[in-house]
Amino acid sequence: MNFDTTLVVCAAIILFVSVVGISSFHINDRILMSKNVDAAISKGIDPLAVRCAYARENDVVCVAFAASGGNFVLQSKK
Repeated sequence: MNFDTTLVVCAAIILFVSVVGISSFHINDRILMSKNVDAAISKGIDPLAVRCAYARENDVVCVAFAASGGNFVLQSKK
């Protein structure tokens, strides 16, 4: 009985630490990207290029940006 309880508690702790670690990693990644985009805007660098530096290879906006040679303008719907 004691071994089963210990095993369940250890598994719960490992699961909790894993979720917190992965969450903090992704939150920190977004914060750093935001700071880099702000720095790019202040330096006159295209913020979309900075965003695409963090994107995955299947991000449609960044694929279109790369295919256009960096001359891609997002049109907002009105």
